[in-house]
Amino acid sequence: MKIVVTGGAGFIGSNFVHYIYSERPDWQIVVLDALTYAGNKENLSGLDDNRVQLVVENICNPEAVDETVKDADAVVHFAAESHNDNSLHTPWPFVETNIIGTYTLLEAVRKHNIRFHHVSTDEVYGDLELDDPHKFTPETPYNPSSPYSSTKAGSDMLVRAWVRSFGVQATISNCSNNYGPYQHVEKFIPRQITEILEDRKPKLYGTGENVRDWIHTEDHSSAVLAILEKGKIGETYLIGANGEKNNKEVVELILELMGKNSADYDHVNDRPGHDMRYAIDASKLTKELGWQPVFTDFSKGLENTINWYKQNESWWKPQKQETEEKYKELGR
Repeated sequence: MKIVVTGGAGFIGSNFVHYIYSERPDWQIVVLDALTYAGNKENLSGLDDNRVQLVVENICNPEAVDETVKDADAVVHFAAESHNDNSLHTPWPFVETNIIGTYTLLEAVRKHNIRFHHVSTDEVYGDLELDDPHKFTPETPYNPSSPYSSTKAGSDMLVRAWVRSFGVQATISNCSNNYGPYQHVEKFIPRQITEILEDRKPKLYGTGENVRDWIHTEDHSSAVLAILEKGKIGETYLIGANGEKNNKEVVELILELMGKNSADYDHVNDRPGHDMRYAIDASKLTKELGWQPVFTDFSKGLENTINWYKQNESWWKPQKQETEEKYKELGR
């Protein structure tokens, strides 16, 4: 099996590469990544060059994409612009990567008749009220609220259209918020961890009532592999691990796990249009494909993540100052 992983030097993509490198030792892996600020060669360190090849190209470049995927058995598409704050400040890169990049990949896999899996987000569904008893399902109508989520919704629709109109062999997954190793310090959980490691208070948007359905990235990886190998073409699968926590709870738990006063954090300006609650119903995935998460204890998964950042300061330190300067400009 030869697999191309787009965005495989980013956070979720690189964790997937490490996962299949271990779980499928006979697979050849090609990572296609533009190595933007969120991609890092170091995320692939320790992997055998004979099995893992890095191709530094943009997914919007049709010639490079075609050359990279033409002899692959499957393409797993993680590459995306994904940070909401960045999308509110500068939307165009999200349109370019998430829409045009996905179109370019779809045309390449259509040409060469290659299996395609598209990795998306639960944010395409908008948000739920805090007291809503329901969760997102594959039938939930799309209602995106940011340039990020709207461009991911657009990319999902492209995949569905290419399946129906051209017979592309594709599946889609929409996953809840990921946490774990190799996540850029601009993101919520690593930002709080690294603030504490640098002897500053963590930052909480608004009142912190916003709820996210957290999943460890290793569980996300195992779910994507299950869909790739056993999923039904044309179907959408939601990936979640029943990890609903509000942001206030998460910040306080991070402080507690790091030996600090759980109330020792700063409130900062809320994000415009900040979605209130995400919640995933992953029953289709668990019932039809037999998938189950491993990191069902959020506290233990978070402790695992904290320890990784403690042990890998040389990885996150170069990103930190520039990231905090950007947040300072935004008042967050």
